Amino acid sequence: MSLQAGIVGLPNVGKSTLFNAVSNSAKAQASNYRFCTIEPNVGLVNVPDERMTKLAELVKPERIVPTQLEIVDIAGLVRGASKGEGLGNKFLGNIKEVDAIIHVIRCFEDDNVLREEGAINPVSDKEIIDTELQLKDLEAVERKLQRSEKMAKTDPKAKAEVEILQQCKTHLEQGKSIRGLDLSKEERVAIADLFLLTEKPVLYVANVDEASMHTGNKYSEALAAAAKEEGAQVIVMCNNIEAQIAEMEAEEDKQMFMEEYKMTEPALNRLIQSAYKLLQLDTYFTAGVQEVRAWTIHHGWKAPQAAGVIHTDFERGFIKAEVIAYEDFVKYGSEAACRDNGRLRIEGKEYIVKDGDVMHFRFNV
Repeated sequence: MSLQAGIVGLPNVGKSTLFNAVSNSAKAQASNYRFCTIEPNVGLVNVPDERMTKLAELVKPERIVPTQLEIVDIAGLVRGASKGEGLGNKFLGNIKEVDAIIHVIRCFEDDNVLREEGAINPVSDKEIIDTELQLKDLEAVERKLQRSEKMAKTDPKAKAEVEILQQCKTHLEQGKSIRGLDLSKEERVAIADLFLLTEKPVLYVANVDEASMHTGNKYSEALAAAAKEEGAQVIVMCNNIEAQIAEMEAEEDKQMFMEEYKMTEPALNRLIQSAYKLLQLDTYFTAGVQEVRAWTIHHGWKAPQAAGVIHTDFERGFIKAEVIAYEDFVKYGSEAACRDNGRLRIEGKEYIVKDGDVMHFRFNV
């Protein structure tokens, strides 16, 4: 399963610094000038999960394999991007390819870091990006609306599409994003082919200075208030500190560094976990002496679909699933003990996999 979260924001807000901190398979150039990033950088990120560590302590496998998420570092957008300013068409096209947006916003003062928009104003910065995405979506909606209006004279389906597209057009003209429009799953089919930028779920990163990394500051608080209005989450973090932690190879060095800054874990862990949930993803585990492995599925998937993530044959020939709730596995300490205490269940094709399930599949092809 390949799902991507794209890092966006104005130039010089710390996007590439964040990407370098979060990605364990690629590095992006981070410099103090406009459009340092042009081609999007793509990296794989291990999703931190304490449950894996606990399962490994009990099972003692030969290896541990975490699940991963793709993170894309997209070049900085500028005012006028929807009209092509600053290579805007190219960069907006990059955003269209991702499944969720991580919007990095500058919440610190530093005269040495270039800024084109005047005084630090995170709410204004957020609105600049929102407006550019909304304008690009409005352009796409209007084009389809024109086509659908012509077809609506003879096609009932097109007539229904016109009503939905008109709702979207009005919403965007009011400066609102499509993700905030209360459309049903069936109604969203009418705009699915447009891959609208403002329909994608969003998570905000308030990039603060070292002094504000635990408490936040007036800038991050203003951003949090604005994000709350649209039901979005804000992660407060100092990207420079996170990048320094990520560069350290020895776990002992990382722990000493975090202790110095009174950190129990990197803020990146919260960011990755939040991005994972933003994509409506769940994790199930397989646990044996060879390996403890985490597998990514969409929330609400049934057992055969979950089995198919391991191998298509598992889904095609699915018979049953052996399921142990994570809490039961930890409580009883082993698969055998769970079986002896009646905590191992046999589930069929209609079973909806729960986040944290420990599973084995029976199949025949």
